[in-house]
Amino acid sequence: MTKTWADRAGRSVLALTVDHGLQPQSAAWTQEAAAAAHRIGVGFRALSWDGPKPDKGLPAAARAARHSLIADAARAAGSSVILMGHTLDDQLENALMRASGEGVGVLRDWSPSPVWPRGRGVFLCRPLLAVRRADLRRWLGDQGQSWIDDPANEDVRSPRVRARSRLGQGEGADWRAEPNADDALRGLASACRTTKWGGIFAPRDVLVGDAVGARRLLQIAAACAAGRQALGRPERAGAVLERLKGGEAFVACLGGARLTAGRDLLITREAGEFRRTGSDPVRLEMARPTVWDGRFELTAWRAGLAAAPLRGRMALLEPTEKARLLALPADARGALPAILQTGRRPACPILAGKGVNAPEVTAFDLVEHRFRAACGLITRERESSAFGEMANCSHSSYVGAEAKGLFE
Repeated sequence: MTKTWADRAGRSVLALTVDHGLQPQSAAWTQEAAAAAHRIGVGFRALSWDGPKPDKGLPAAARAARHSLIADAARAAGSSVILMGHTLDDQLENALMRASGEGVGVLRDWSPSPVWPRGRGVFLCRPLLAVRRADLRRWLGDQGQSWIDDPANEDVRSPRVRARSRLGQGEGADWRAEPNADDALRGLASACRTTKWGGIFAPRDVLVGDAVGARRLLQIAAACAAGRQALGRPERAGAVLERLKGGEAFVACLGGARLTAGRDLLITREAGEFRRTGSDPVRLEMARPTVWDGRFELTAWRAGLAAAPLRGRMALLEPTEKARLLALPADARGALPAILQTGRRPACPILAGKGVNAPEVTAFDLVEHRFRAACGLITRERESSAFGEMANCSHSSYVGAEAKGLFE
């Protein structure tokens, strides 16, 4: 189906397979995947998760490794869209897992890559979410195609395998009847304002008026503003919401972000975190984008430059930049990137003009695009094109991801 569509649209397709190194048959599966790609006339690349595997949390580690490998391969191929094979059965299994207390979400037909920052600007498209797994396999059989059943999908220690068994026995959960947290999240995110210096303003009255999506929005906004992949603890986000409802002005921390509550809620990177996590300068390679602190993509146009937090260096800025800095909220200043150059004052590319001390570095704020994508405000490829243009990411290819029955 993908190949037929791509041929009509003038797009190329690259098939990927991920060898997790967890099954003795995995090398043979990779060969089967390569042969299938060759038969239908698409490109193929084999990826492998090498190195030691954890004793605990193996499924989560495998998922993170898989998505990281796939995101890297997509970027190398000049693609920003990855097609995944999730079906309606995956959606129904997730609903059964949620009913049993597992922390899995509702699958979207369009969502950002779950790994950060390696997945920046890369989106997952799930065109088969309305199709039952049995119907898909029946169609594949009619086309003379086969598929691979991973033995891991029979391991009853897995919550997903148990949910799949229950689904096969006729049990089900109506996931459409659940509160639509995605719609609530999109509405809240639409009311927020992002900045070019990595901050997010959330209207206080909107947050306290929505119980479904507000906690999730706080977790996402904090992760984006802090440049982290993991979300802050839900109970801590809930405590922030309770304080917002009380009407007080306060400062709180959530997942590496600083939340300053006044008339609105300002969410920024917590500059004080650099004391704990370290703030060693990061060397910038000339003409090669470097993600700094998970929030800014910096590109140096000459050698010998490095980036570090502006905290502790603000007084050394040249006067024009210092004046621009004072126009920003105080909570946001210390977490901005400072460009360090031997024999010169530090400079900030977010503040710099075209004066004699402007650093030879361009900066792209990743926070705004990531926040919009994570909250479901970007729903199709053309809406993400602005990021692709900024990050030199081509949109000429689709990557079809085949992950040996471990689609998640």
